[in-house]
Amino acid sequence: MRATSLSIYPSEELQVLSPVTDARTEIEFRGVTKRFPVKGGGEPTIAVRNLDLTIRSGEVVSIIGPSGCGKSTLLNMGSGLYSPSEGEVYVGGERVTGPVRKVAFMLQKDLLMPWRSIRRNIELGLEIEGRPAGERRTIADEMLGKCHLAGFGDHYPFQLSGGMRQRAALARTLATDPQVLFLDEPFSALDAQTKMILQQDLAQMLFEQKKTALFITHDLIEAIAMSDRLLVMSARPGTIIEEIKVDLPLRNNPLERRKLPEIGPLAGRLMELLKVGEDTELH
Repeated sequence: MRATSLSIYPSEELQVLSPVTDARTEIEFRGVTKRFPVKGGGEPTIAVRNLDLTIRSGEVVSIIGPSGCGKSTLLNMGSGLYSPSEGEVYVGGERVTGPVRKVAFMLQKDLLMPWRSIRRNIELGLEIEGRPAGERRTIADEMLGKCHLAGFGDHYPFQLSGGMRQRAALARTLATDPQVLFLDEPFSALDAQTKMILQQDLAQMLFEQKKTALFITHDLIEAIAMSDRLLVMSARPGTIIEEIKVDLPLRNNPLERRKLPEIGPLAGRLMELLKVGEDTELH
């Protein structure tokens, strides 16, 4: 894949390739296999097998694959919610042996607590960390502004639209300043227009704050628009069958990246690998 010349963009704001990443490895899976026992006995289900994966600091990497290939299992092992049956997982150079505090999740469901105001929902992780009330409020108000929710801090989740609720979930995710973000189809329940707006917000925040992110999505264009690399997984037991470097500018501006002519061929290659149209279910 060739890199696109930046000279075609007249605006300096759009002449951005990707954030400066250092050589430090932020996430690493070494020979990881995960088995799940089967109810009633029998052979265990192998979710992923002998999987190797490395992500550098500041990278955004998307994982794409058919339903049941172990994508979400990878995130759960990376955060310490599951332990691998074989192999090792490292985050920030430290082996994962339990829940990892430097990791934050953002999911398809916002999981906001309906009895707490939006501000207090955003403060939740800070409260768990034992931060003082004044500091929590300052950070929450800052995140409300960054996530375009200024003026809605005293509202409750039922008073917000689906897109605004997901903005609140993003604000809560970023409030604790996590080193690594695990994003499990965070926009799949939203309408197309709202999805693109939130993709733009998230992409700019990841870029500006140089966060490392592992992103699961079934939306091929979304993956290309927001990522530095794409990892394609096989059907269960999942393993990585191809790595694609998205050698394009504008990772911080997915609305503009979507317009590049290289998007079509990249999406076509992903469809070939996933055998889209051949009764392969992609979720």
